[in-house]
Amino acid sequence: MQQDLLNDALVTLRHADRDGRPKVELAPTSKLIAEVLRIFREHQYITDFTFVSTGRGGKYEVGLSRRINSCGVIKPRIAVPYARLERYESRFLPAQDFGLLVLSTNRGILTQQEARQHKIGGRLIAYVY
Repeated sequence: MQQDLLNDALVTLRHADRDGRPKVELAPTSKLIAEVLRIFREHQYITDFTFVSTGRGGKYEVGLSRRINSCGVIKPRIAVPYARLERYESRFLPAQDFGLLVLSTNRGILTQQEARQHKIGGRLIAYVY
């Protein structure tokens, strides 16, 4: 029984990228997984992703770009105010300006750079570098 769909998806991505596979299928799906994949695609951690309907909720086919060193979810989902974003960057990312934190904000799913531009905080969801 799966408890955390996003965690399962990110672990599958990390392992497939490490093994050198060009594509991977992620199932089951959710809107949160789609938003995180969109952010990964915008920052070239994956090449593309498409939704394929299977009649049982569907799946995502993800093209890998071999740029993921590590990715994962952040549990518990920590609420971070705007002023403390840099503190959590240093905690979860290996170096400054290397990698992304993904946040859930009142403006949707954003990276830490976008949240800093909007001057808002949110809940930490995931990281990638």
